Amino acid sequence: MFEGLIWFIISTLSVICNDIMAYMFGFFFGRTSLIKLSPKKTWEGFIGALFSTLVFAFFFAAILAPHPYLTCPAMFDSESHSFVMRCTPSSTFHLKEYHLPMILKDAFGILGFQLSTVTLYPAQLHAVVIAAFASLVGPFGGFFASGFKRAFKIKDFGDVIPGHGGIMDRFDCQFIMASFLYVYIFTFLKTANPQKLIQQLFQLPVEDQMTVYNSLQEHLVKSGAIEL
Repeated sequence: MFEGLIWFIISTLSVICNDIMAYMFGFFFGRTSLIKLSPKKTWEGFIGALFSTLVFAFFFAAILAPHPYLTCPAMFDSESHSFVMRCTPSSTFHLKEYHLPMILKDAFGILGFQLSTVTLYPAQLHAVVIAAFASLVGPFGGFFASGFKRAFKIKDFGDVIPGHGGIMDRFDCQFIMASFLYVYIFTFLKTANPQKLIQQLFQLPVEDQMTVYNSLQEHLVKSGAIEL
């Protein structure tokens, strides 16, 4: 199951934000072509969209992080026979104080701000990484799709959405983003959930439960957490 709707929302909207801002910056400031496969894409749009998407994801994550129904994984409740999103949020969604590196202290000092620490949600830093991927790598899904369509001399993959083409035309970048998000969640964000572990433990035969109990008890005694 997903590890909170927040990551789906941030990744999806980061791609959309990047697409919109690339168009806006390219329309008003675009002068230098980025890639031949997509002549309308410009370096100005690419760089402007990168910074815009990073800022958007950073602050949007701060808005979403305090809400448990967005940060908890979906779990099946045997009593209500439905999926619920209630949990104790992980440390990723608790405010944490960070010490600024010297280069940032100096930069803020030049601007007149004397800052040595900042208080952020760790989720905001993860959101910046996701937004960076959406801005730097995600667009290449669109470039590949553009080259594919040019090779077959077609304008769009379909006509389901008037003025925008088909579903593939809207989701060409999202497929790359989804693959990255899956790997990122299971590498950096997925943590052991006590409630889920307990549910799985109750499904084991009694003999296996006793094995787990004895092993856990032995470990806690050795670590000094409990005394017999």
